[in-house]
Amino acid sequence: MLLTSSFRITLVAACLAGNSFGQLWTDAADKTLPLDFQIQGEYAGKKMGAQVIALGKGRFHAVMYPGGLPGAGWDGQNKSLLDGKLEGDKALFTAAAGSRSYMAREADKFSATRNFPPKGHKPYSGSISKGVFSGSSSTGAQFSLKRIVRKSPSLGAKPPRDAVVLFDGTKESMKNWQGGRFDEKTGLLNTDGNDIRTKQKFLNYIMHVEFMLPFKPDARSQGRGNSGFYQVDMYEMQILDSFGLMGLNNECGGIYQKADSKVNMCLPPLQWQVYDVDFNSAVMKDAKKVSNAVLTARLNGVTIHEKLQINGKTGGARGEPEGTPGVIKLQGHGNPLQFRNVWLLPKK
Repeated sequence: MLLTSSFRITLVAACLAGNSFGQLWTDAADKTLPLDFQIQGEYAGKKMGAQVIALGKGRFHAVMYPGGLPGAGWDGQNKSLLDGKLEGDKALFTAAAGSRSYMAREADKFSATRNFPPKGHKPYSGSISKGVFSGSSSTGAQFSLKRIVRKSPSLGAKPPRDAVVLFDGTKESMKNWQGGRFDEKTGLLNTDGNDIRTKQKFLNYIMHVEFMLPFKPDARSQGRGNSGFYQVDMYEMQILDSFGLMGLNNECGGIYQKADSKVNMCLPPLQWQVYDVDFNSAVMKDAKKVSNAVLTARLNGVTIHEKLQINGKTGGARGEPEGTPGVIKLQGHGNPLQFRNVWLLPKK
């Protein structure tokens, strides 16, 4: 979707008011996207992967993963961090050093890990040009990684025969929602920064949701495409541009204030991403909870929660008791989130 000038100005003003600085884009084909967008993203090669985070104004932060990208070979523990800067049509990278803090606003103080240096940190340097990230370590070990675009194996999954199709890219399916905007040019469901809810209530189910995060390189933390996928309007699974970060409970995939993701599988902004969820509501007996809600979830094809017991409501939950049917809420939180191919299979 290409934002109209008035809508883009309104959203930028809202971001500034919420300390989420800078411009935003919602369409990967938008001709006004800066070169930063082509530099950021994922790079893969033999026994190594890299995620390059755009920090705005031609600055970047790269996370190097021995073994391969998260969910595709990374050893799950070791990382190396680099700082990058646009120089003409390429980006030059040097080993991150000095005083750092997690998601700092200043690019030269930004760290993609809570602890700096992270475990396994090695002083790499290199450059990105024409979709190739090449360089070496301080010991002379060479690397060459190609920019890739990963897609979830469940992207575009067709709903089972007995599924409730909540949004299928037609205006007719908007009858299933309270709020939201249907874009007739793209066939997408838009939050326009506001919460949207299903009209129907559910209890136990399997659900598929495809979403796209905006590109907001100047923003940090919760200002970067913040949204949420609420199970029965009671338990929030975060939607956020936390590409390259830790995968904490308040980042993409996390159960807000309850559980971190097993692995951060958030892809870069302006790529279609997928949640596949198997959810069972809490069970109440004689006004007392006898079992917690249980959730298994995959983000972009990789399991991030497995039979996770959620020991209570998360922030923003509805007021009714646990164990009661509720709607599915897709949070806007002031950000223009886009959704497609949303369906739910109730459990008998």
